[in-house]
Amino acid sequence: MTTDLPHLHLDLLPGPEAPRLRTNEDAGHPPRILILYGSLRPQSFSRKLALEAERILRHLGAETRVFDPHQLPMLDSVPSSHPEVQRLREWSIWSEGQVWVSPERHGTITGVFKNQIDWLPLEDGSVRPTQGRTLAVMQVSGGSQSFNVVNTLRVLGRWMRMVAIPNQSSVAKAWQEFDEHGRMKPSPFYDRVVDVMEELVKFTLMVRGRSDYLVNRYSERKGDAAQRALSQA
Repeated sequence: MTTDLPHLHLDLLPGPEAPRLRTNEDAGHPPRILILYGSLRPQSFSRKLALEAERILRHLGAETRVFDPHQLPMLDSVPSSHPEVQRLREWSIWSEGQVWVSPERHGTITGVFKNQIDWLPLEDGSVRPTQGRTLAVMQVSGGSQSFNVVNTLRVLGRWMRMVAIPNQSSVAKAWQEFDEHGRMKPSPFYDRVVDVMEELVKFTLMVRGRSDYLVNRYSERKGDAAQRALSQA
């Protein structure tokens, strides 16, 4: 657990009670969380929020990776064999849960963020890089509080067949919520981010080991049966 969380009352944020959440088939390793953010600006507030979320997740015992979108080409401008595309897909497959953080631009998510999701296929052979993984959504805004981005991210999460947790975070006037070192200041916004990360870890422990069963669908079983029958014929 990290101690680099000066604004937390650590005694009020214990690690999740894993035995109450895990299945018997659970491998027992730390929850694997991939974090995506949606801005290339040097002073990107979505990146600052992503890194703050990572610190909290590590305190809660998770293993984390933050994907840097700077070198990711625009969709279809290069083959999918591009190293950064492959890195993004491999990290998504590695993950058991994800955090999506985007600024709000013109009332919706940024192209930088959407480009990352567009590079993730729903299905690649028998591998599905996002299906069954838990998802936490957050946004940063330059002005008053808005929920346009988190609502859009939830739609994307459903489309990618993910399990979006109930809680979410929208940080208004993000430019005044971080200090000169890029750390989030204590505030109700910060507390909400902690809430979201705590909930994500708990839901990830609860869903992993069960996700294959939870997303096993009648229509897909029917299609598989028809394909087997055709092959036998």
